[in-house]
Parts: sequence; C-alpha cells; structure tokens
Amino acid sequence: MIEYIKGDIVELTPARMILECGGIGYELSISLNTYSAFGGKASGLIYVYEVIREDAHLLYGFAEKVERELFLLLTSVSGVGPNTARMILSSFPPTELIQVIGSKNEAALTAVKGIGLKTAQRILVDLRNKVKPLADVPEATSLAAPANGEVAEEAVAALVMLGFQKAASQKAVSAILKGSPQLAVEQVIKTALRML
Repeated sequence: MIEYIKGDIVELTPARMILECGGIGYELSISLNTYSAFGGKASGLIYVYEVIREDAHLLYGFAEKVERELFLLLTSVSGVGPNTARMILSSFPPTELIQVIGSKNEAALTAVKGIGLKTAQRILVDLRNKVKPLADVPEATSLAAPANGEVAEEAVAALVMLGFQKAASQKAVSAILKGSPQLAVEQVIKTALRML
C-alpha cells in the first residue's frame, strides 16, 4: 500500500494530477478539493489510495488524510465506487460532507450525479455514526481564479473527465460564468455538478 507520494507537480487539472517522484510520473485521480489545495504549487505531498483491478492499477490522490478517510468510508457503502466517491468529494468539502451526513440531508446527496435516493439513504445510514470522529476538519482555502476563458476551459475539461457530455458541460459552464464571471474553477464545477 502506498501511503503518500512527495514530488514535483508536472500537470494539474480539476480531475487529475501528474506527480513526478524519483523520475517516475504518477497519474492520480483527484477531487476538486485536492485540486484547490495544490493550485499554484510546484511540488507537494499527496496522500494516496491505490485501487488494483484486473484491467488497471489506479491511484486516487488526496490533499488531506481526512478526505482519504471519507473516500474509504464512501467506497465501503454498497453501490458507491471510487469514481462516485470522487464525485461526492468534488461536490462537498470534507467539513460540509460530514455535516450533510450528520444532518441526514438526502436532498444534498441526491443532487450529485449518479446518486439516487436509495444510494443516498444507504450512505446516510451506513456512515452517520462513522463520520463524527472526523468533525474537527479545517476547510481548504480557495485560491484566486484565473482568467474567465481558462476557467471555462478547465471546468468543461473536468466535467468531461467526470463523465458528462461536452456540449451539456459547455452550456452549463457558460450559463454559470455569464451570471457570476468572477467564480473560481472549483466553484464553477461544483455549481455545474448540481445543474447537470
């Protein structure tokens, strides 16, 4: 099991990171929260969870241990796979997700793509007593947004990587940025995730 990787950030997008360590580039699937935490940095330490399947070895990266713990808890719920867990973690910062689970907020969970009412109820029932020890989590700080065109491009690319169609993603991102042009890319994606 890989605990963490420390190295140089070669590429960073809202859904993926390439981290070079010892001459090897590791591709990590990340959430928007992790993207926000590493934005503007040249190097860093990322906590890792490795998924080994018959057809692939996948690495999921997290800026904080608590986000990885939430990912593991989410994937322990029947019907929630790694990509769905990452989608949930992209929709809510760790502290907000803990509050959503603690307050049994089905509506917030069902607003996430791929989460139906039954899955939301399963998450709430299975995890409501497991997230309380994680309650003292500091919230990640958001960085200044790049130019509007870059924000739109990155947001659409991230949504496509998360499984949404490009045309629908572009339409949602345009509508969001038309109403709030100053939004950071993470905020645009989070808003789009609730719209799509």
